[in-house]
Amino acid sequence: MIPSEELDAKLREFLSEDIGGTDITTDSTVPLAALARGELVAKSPCVVSGLPIAQRTFELLEPRLSFEAAAAAGELVEARTVLAHLAGRARAILTAERVALNLLQRMCGIATATRRFVEAVEGTNASIYDTRKTAPGLRAFDRAAVADGGGANHRNTLSEMVLIKDNHRRLAGGVAGAVAAARRGVPPGVLIEVEVEAEAELLEAVAAGVDIVLIDNQSPGTVARWARIAREIRPSLSIEASGGMVLTGVRAYAEAGANRISVGALTHSVQAADISLELSLDG
Repeated sequence: MIPSEELDAKLREFLSEDIGGTDITTDSTVPLAALARGELVAKSPCVVSGLPIAQRTFELLEPRLSFEAAAAAGELVEARTVLAHLAGRARAILTAERVALNLLQRMCGIATATRRFVEAVEGTNASIYDTRKTAPGLRAFDRAAVADGGGANHRNTLSEMVLIKDNHRRLAGGVAGAVAAARRGVPPGVLIEVEVEAEAELLEAVAAGVDIVLIDNQSPGTVARWARIAREIRPSLSIEASGGMVLTGVRAYAEAGANRISVGALTHSVQAADISLELSLDG
């Protein structure tokens, strides 16, 4: 999902931020010619995501790195599972370790959380979506992790689709005015989604012919009633539910008729997976 040149630029920036001038601990304690081999080990159960990112992080400091993945993206692994084997110059591996692990742990954590939400709505017509609630600079990594966890990606940037929210509605003079202005201002074929927080706004959005209605911060009962009203008018209308989604309650929204459920917590409240790099001298 990340072009190679863009990925390298980001990883170099992350490495520069972490290293500063030099890794004085590694350079002063590890012999220059020392070689090491080791394993990336999952210390907690997780869904795998980000191994190629970790590999590339190490390779930027150790171009001759030997790296063999032992688990596939999207695979659920148990604690103490070896995710990858690697070998190369010890100093380079140690210096890249923290950045590689930070990204790998975050991506596996996101993929694991996503899988739990996906499993919670299994058997319904609902898909779990991410949001733009990502840390600046990490969105591409976060979106890849959501996909590895079985989720779907919402819009990546503001340029991809129209999503009219509460402030847009107020500043544009209401749902109908905002939708009309959007239709005048964007090319044909661009999706238009409108967030609604009242039944009158729902009816206005449906009448305006939007592609997706986003029902925000409502109970499952309200979502069910509004979805029924909207689909009596337009049976194929896509209904998205959002707002403080938690694992224990998400299935109720799926059963209420939402076919898209966006979960900001997938990326804004990441619980990193526990993964370690275990090294030993090689030869």
